[in-house]
Amino acid sequence: MPLPAPDVPASQRLALDCRTLLDHRVGKGVCGCCGALRPRYKRLVDNIFPEDPEANMEKLTFYALSAPEKLDRIGAYLSERLSRDVARHRYGYVCIAMEALDQLLMACHCQSINLFVESFLKMVRKLLESDKPSLQILGTNSFVKFANIEEDTPSYHRSYDFFVSRFSEMCHSSYEDPDIRTKIRMAGIKGLQGVVRKTVNDELQANIWDPQHMDKIVPSLLFNLQSGERTESRSPSPLQASEKEKESPVDLTERCFRELLGRAAYGNIKNAVTPVLMHLDNHSLWEGKTFAVRCFKIIMYSIQSQHSHLVIQQLLGHLDANSKNSATVRAGIVEVLLEAAAIAASGSVGPTVLEVFNTLLRQLRLSVDYELTGSYEGSTNIGTKIIKAHEERQLQEAVIRTIGSFANTLPTYQRSEVMLFIMGKIPVPGVHPALTSTGSGPEGTRMIQVMLLKSLVQVTAGFQTTNMLTALPSSFLEPLLSFSLTEDPEIRLLVLQILLSLIDRHDNTPKFSNIRCVCVHVCVYILWRCTSMTVCVNCRIVFLCSIISDISVLKLKVDKCSRQDNLFMKKHGQQLYRHIYLGCKEQSSGRQHYETLFSLLGLLSVELANEEVVVDLIRLALALQDLALSTDEALPVFNRCAVHALAAAYLNLICQLTTVPAFCQHIHEVIEVRQKESPYLLPEDVFIDNPRLPSSLEKVDGGVLFLQSKITEVLGGSGYNTERLATPYVPQYTDEDRLSKRKSIGETISLQVEVESRNSPEKEERTPAEEITFETLKNAIVDSVGMEEQERERRRLVVEKFQKAPFEEIAAHCGARATLLQSKLNQIFEITIRPPPSPSGTISSGYGQTQSRSVPIYEMKFPDLCVY
Repeated sequence: MPLPAPDVPASQRLALDCRTLLDHRVGKGVCGCCGALRPRYKRLVDNIFPEDPEANMEKLTFYALSAPEKLDRIGAYLSERLSRDVARHRYGYVCIAMEALDQLLMACHCQSINLFVESFLKMVRKLLESDKPSLQILGTNSFVKFANIEEDTPSYHRSYDFFVSRFSEMCHSSYEDPDIRTKIRMAGIKGLQGVVRKTVNDELQANIWDPQHMDKIVPSLLFNLQSGERTESRSPSPLQASEKEKESPVDLTERCFRELLGRAAYGNIKNAVTPVLMHLDNHSLWEGKTFAVRCFKIIMYSIQSQHSHLVIQQLLGHLDANSKNSATVRAGIVEVLLEAAAIAASGSVGPTVLEVFNTLLRQLRLSVDYELTGSYEGSTNIGTKIIKAHEERQLQEAVIRTIGSFANTLPTYQRSEVMLFIMGKIPVPGVHPALTSTGSGPEGTRMIQVMLLKSLVQVTAGFQTTNMLTALPSSFLEPLLSFSLTEDPEIRLLVLQILLSLIDRHDNTPKFSNIRCVCVHVCVYILWRCTSMTVCVNCRIVFLCSIISDISVLKLKVDKCSRQDNLFMKKHGQQLYRHIYLGCKEQSSGRQHYETLFSLLGLLSVELANEEVVVDLIRLALALQDLALSTDEALPVFNRCAVHALAAAYLNLICQLTTVPAFCQHIHEVIEVRQKESPYLLPEDVFIDNPRLPSSLEKVDGGVLFLQSKITEVLGGSGYNTERLATPYVPQYTDEDRLSKRKSIGETISLQVEVESRNSPEKEERTPAEEITFETLKNAIVDSVGMEEQERERRRLVVEKFQKAPFEEIAAHCGARATLLQSKLNQIFEITIRPPPSPSGTISSGYGQTQSRSVPIYEMKFPDLCVY
């Protein structure tokens, strides 16, 4: 049986009812003057404001933990009081209220905390909207504490848009007092960092990576990073420096920026990097390069390494978008690309390897066009921007360096693909006319050739391979060597440098870089039999005057020639020898050309030489000596002396590599005679700034010449092929070798049609098979010499015809051949275009004739046995 209700006086019952009513109608009651009627949580909140807030704060916290359902009401009441105190400028109470909110937020983790957080954020927003810097900083600090709390329950309706906008605005504060301005900006940076931490990992929150947020956050950080650079550029006093060391705005900004980028996933990289590009554009920061490079260094070091290629692709796209901007802007973007590629290493290029190089090569071509036409529109129009040639050249050099930087990050097989890709981009007049610039003419074509070959020099630098057949395939080597036959000395020199990079696998090129130093080892060398010490006057290296010591001074790295190297030289050796020989015949060749040719000969001897190759190289050196002696070539005195000096330097090198004493003795004796009688035939008198040359070189004494018979004799005793040594080297001329009158590669390739058509298999098939008898073999042996002479004479006549015949005669000859070719093509087309017999039968035309109807293959009806 229930107990009877106690008899409560009417007055007390009325007070209890009023208190309950006021408890549920916060802020709308009328009992502010009656403390006994106020709810307990309000009394606890009111008690934290007077004399002893700390002790009363503990009571409030304990009450909130004991009655979590009251937490939202506590927050609402605190928010009400704080708004009133802010309006009445009672900032001491404001600080106490925010401290109470912070402690409650840190202590309470319950399901109802979301409602409390709404009140908390409302108060933080109230403080941030204030025009008092101290209140803004106070609100920011409270928000940062809140951002570091991990909530147990998600929030579906919370928004941080205001905080992103307000904190970004604080980052751009222009307050008069510099110290307060710095504090406000730092508070804004901390606030943005808090927003990122709070939202980046919560899928239920608004996506902080959306462009609307990134377009505010990233520029704010970059603005402070840039402002900090300007501030740090001044020299502060020691006291100021110690204060900055405590907390630097630049360091805080960089730390926040790195944290933001480090949290970026694959799909968010673009939204994070795009505002950086726009900021650098809007503030013209590409031209200075320093700040742009620093920004992207931060980006590349902060993002995940597997995402590096996304940044590279955005930079390349931005470079294309600015293709008509000034050269300094494009050069700044290219410099950033260069630094970014070096940081990203193997991950910088990503899956689209050739697209990266295609973009850079396209920018190179555009820069050449702009330099020559003087306009971004392809023609010189009034009102267009003034293009400075030296700025475009700086851009071109930057692009070439960037291509090399990207190539260095690639594995060997991909670098080979890039080499072929660039080679295919080099314009060849008459062969790939579409590649020629429309507005720049022949000079533009030449400049593009030079730039692309310089790019190849960068790509091949440091290229290492064990198989020369894969490193130098025919599809790459043949067009490369064809450029070594042009009249332009710069192009020929670039081709030689590319060959050096590809052949050198043991870093031997620097040891051959100075032809004088290699030969001085013998020129200063008193006698090869002497055992005294000598000092090289050029490189200041002390070495013993003996054969082995000379080679050891150079410290050449020599490995045994592999089977792949032997196959390579067997396939391409004669081609290389021929181009070396023809390169020495060029009248426009200078000192650098001959030094590079010597390096190439030395590398062939060290990297790819077997016994057969050594013999061929010695024959080639002797042929170069004969070339210098010949008067038919009309070479200038410098070129003839240079070829003599080149042959002497190389024979000195190869004789020490073969280590045959008699061979070395002959070479050194000739060098000593030259030093006494004809020093202008040695490198130290030719390859200097002011060569000491005779006025003419009509007759050269036999004592200063290397004798082929003597060399054959001494090498034959060591097991070398004397028959091959005794045969003078004669380059295998082709119809493309019209060096003296050639202007472009297109002319040389057009002549190859004649050779290929003469040697086509079609003509060979038409020749009836001849019966082989004893008399046939006998006649073949007897007439072989005569046949070779006839063939040589026929080749000479063909070359002479194309060199000296009138243009009309050559045109008529080519026209007749073209007519014959067209007739053959018409026959082929008639056979191939004629419709095949149709399984569906024939149809009759309107004129009573039957006509075959061609049915598509997918409509034909085949027997079952023919269908799989």
